[in-house]
This record gives sequence, structure tokens and C-alpha cells, in this order.
Amino acid sequence: MSSERPVSARPSAPDTSSNAVPGNDATGLFTRSEEELPPLSTGATATVDAEPKGAIDRFFEITRRGSTLAREIRGGIVTFVTMAYIVILNPLILGGVDDVAGNALDAAQIGAATGLTAGVMTILFGVIARLPFALAAGLGINSFLAVSVVGQVTWQEAMGLVVINGILIVIFGATGIRTAIFKAVPQPLKAAITVGIGLFIAFIGFVDSGFVTRTPGGPPVQLGTDGSITSVPTLIFLFGLVLIGILVARKVPGGILIGIVVSTIVALIAQAVLHLGPSVKDPNGWHMTIPELPSSWVTIPDFGLIGQFDLFGAFGRVGALSATMLVFTLVFSNFFDAMGTMTGLAKNAGLAYKDGTFPRLRSAFVVEGFGAVAGGMTSTSSNTVYVDSASGIGEGARSGVASLVVGVLFLLSMFLTPLTLVVPIEVGSAALVVVGAMMMAQIREIKFDKFAVALPAFLTIVTMPLTYSIANGIGIGFISWALVNALSGRARKVHWLMWVVAAGFALYFVRGPIEAMLGG
Repeated sequence: MSSERPVSARPSAPDTSSNAVPGNDATGLFTRSEEELPPLSTGATATVDAEPKGAIDRFFEITRRGSTLAREIRGGIVTFVTMAYIVILNPLILGGVDDVAGNALDAAQIGAATGLTAGVMTILFGVIARLPFALAAGLGINSFLAVSVVGQVTWQEAMGLVVINGILIVIFGATGIRTAIFKAVPQPLKAAITVGIGLFIAFIGFVDSGFVTRTPGGPPVQLGTDGSITSVPTLIFLFGLVLIGILVARKVPGGILIGIVVSTIVALIAQAVLHLGPSVKDPNGWHMTIPELPSSWVTIPDFGLIGQFDLFGAFGRVGALSATMLVFTLVFSNFFDAMGTMTGLAKNAGLAYKDGTFPRLRSAFVVEGFGAVAGGMTSTSSNTVYVDSASGIGEGARSGVASLVVGVLFLLSMFLTPLTLVVPIEVGSAALVVVGAMMMAQIREIKFDKFAVALPAFLTIVTMPLTYSIANGIGIGFISWALVNALSGRARKVHWLMWVVAAGFALYFVRGPIEAMLGG
């Protein structure tokens, strides 16, 4: 154990004769419960001292978090609309890819299981963690499975590794290991993680909308096509971006949702007139889903993939060391990607304490770990907290009620898959860019005049969008914070757990040569 005391999750309150402590809401006071202190407002909202309006309000602390039931429902709808693409995208990533035995997963079954798992886990998260975060199949991990894992093992064995990964994360969360690591992270790095996520989701929005594209040669990215905006879908993205931005700036209730609905109507009209195709065939086409009213609204889900996993088969096929390295990669990516995402979302929602922790932290970590277990058991890949939840938070969601709404809509999506295709990714991307701009406000918490703080924070922020990975940004931040502070005479600023995690990240970053050496 370290002699250095970890930062407490409970900020100290002045001695008062009542159960109220100073706050920054309109009254200057908020009520403290015995279980947890009130969240510290970070700009997104303020806690209020008001009587709950019923059992649901009391359970989810809707009024106390400065929200309303209507706002929670609206925020949940916005979050679902923003991330509904996963029901379509996950089958595209996992389906049709042959494993080492020449077998592939059925895309229709993946789609049904994706909606089911996301719905159930998001509802559980809303009830247990009571935070406005939605869970679904993680894009980084599903791509890793499809590209790097199933060339060595079967799909059932790959999903078994995902289950093991989830079990480890649940153990880390339940035992407090994950919370201890979270508390050991310096506050400037937590703020940098939030800012980096803001840039990351904005970059996702720019890329998915076609506003930013790859170049055949030269710079890695460019504006539109050959430096120009040439496609109608990208123009609709810009229209949605400006419209949502204006509505949010004018503080119109439901501004993000209104902007999404209006932009979708514009997209439907444009498609009806122009009959555009997908961008894979036409560079000026739609980048994922084509906005058209479906001829059939209802489909019957096929849950044939549920339970199709082999827990320890990979260890027999590729050996214990190689299988352990694959699990290590999954755990590191899952563990820190979700931790960083939840950090940014909690701060953006105004639910974070001074040290960056947030209400029901351990519950959130444990449920998120079970999301990985459920994802492996249903062959949908590890389910994790989605950064797209920031869109609902930007709409005003502050409690688990929003998660319940998202979860129910995911369950309905199993039967209404054609309806999820109506909103094009270009419209959802506009909402992501707006929310990314909102999350940039956390940069004011970083003291850039102190270079031992500025450099790790800067590297954390820029690495996330530039490597397309939240986990990579956190890893670079951990390593640089430990080295720069220790070697510049500020070793006391580095918690011993930071060294442990930094060493783990260093191993994570060189896992390619290690895997090659083990394979050879």
C-alpha cells in the first residue's frame, strides 16, 4: 500500500447544524443524502433543493439534478436516434467475416441480438447506476474481433474471450480496483479526457458526414472531396449542424431533437428528389443509411446467436500465452475506454464531484462490466457505455430515466429495424459535433501555464481523435504524466497506481511485436 492517501470521492463539507452544505444553485444550498454527496455543477446543470414529485422522481433524483421527466424522455430519444446506427453497423462489421474455421455470423441474427443486448443492458444501467448513459456493442472491440481475432480462433471462441474480458472487468469494478485507479488519476487528466472525448466525437461526426475524408495521397485527411463540399448529404449535415447550433444557442427546449427531426425531413425530401445511392458506389451518396420511408415497418427478430460462445476454446487453439494476450488487449481497451467515456459524460452532465468521480460510480463500473459479459454471450461483442450518450445529455438528460427510454427503444428496434434506417448518419453526426463543442468547456480546468500538466493533458486530448481511440489517449496521458512529473522533480504528483497502469499501457502499446514473438 502507498503512504500517499488517495483522493477522496467525497469532497469535505463545512460544519453546519443542518444537513445542507454550500452549493451553487439558486438558493446556495442543496440537501445531502446519507449515501452520497450532491454532485458538483460543472456548467451543464445545477442541483436544486426541491421536493421530489413522486416515487420515480425520488428514485432517479430527477428534480434534484435539475431535470424534468419530459427532458429525460426527450434526452433518451435523442441519444437513441444518435446511436441507433449500431443496430445496422454492428452486423456489417461482424457479419460475413469468416473465422479460422471458415464460418461466419449471420447478419440478421447479429442485428436482433445487438438490439436485445443494448436494450437490456441500458435499462439495467439506468435502474442500477441511475445515470443517463446508454450501452451498446463497442465499435473498437467489434472491429478488433473481426480484423485481428477471428483469423486465429472461431467466432464462438472469440466471444468466449469477450466473456472472460467482461468477467475480469466486473471483478475489478466490484472489488474497487477500478474505482481506485479512477481516483488515482489527477484532475487535470480527467478534464483532458473529457475535452479529448469532445474532439473525438466531433471528429467522428465530421468523418461520418463526409465533411472530412481520407486523401488518396498527401495529408491524411481533407475537407470533403478534393478540398470541396460536393455532396448533398454533407450539405444536409452542415444544415443540421447550423440549425442545432442556433437552437442550442437560443436555449430552445428540445433543440437537438428538433434539429434532428427537421434535418431528417430535409434528407427524406432530398432523397425523394435526387435518388442518391450509398457512398461506396457514389462518393456523393449517403455514408451509411439512405433516408427513405420503409415499405415494411415490422420485422421478426432471430435470436439464434444467443449462447453461442466457447469460454476456453481459444486457449486450446492458440495456446495460453497468445489467448491471454488477446484477453489483455480486450480488457485494456474495454476498461479504459469506458472509464474515460463515463468521466467525460458525467462532467458534461454536471454530475461530477471535484475529484472527477460521480454518483454510484462502483455500480456503473460493475454494470458496464456485465455489458461485456452479455455481449460475448449474445455474439454481439462487448457492450459498453457509448460516447453518443452526450447528445442526450446535451438535450438535458441527467438521470437513469433517459437510459430507460433508450433501452426500450433499442428493444423496439428489434422489431422496427426498417425505421432505424430513416435517420441518416449525416444528421446524427451534426448532433455529435454540437455536443463535442459543449464538452470543450472543460478545458478551462487545465492549467496550461504549468508544462508538467500541459503536456500530458495536450497529448491526451489530441491522441484520442488522431488515433481514433479513447483508450489510446488515456494511455498516452498516463505514461506522459508519470514520466514528465517524476523526472521534473514532481514525483509526489504521481500516485503509485498511475505507475502500475502506465506500465500496463506501455505493454499494451507494444502488444503487436509481443504477439508476433509469441506466435513465432
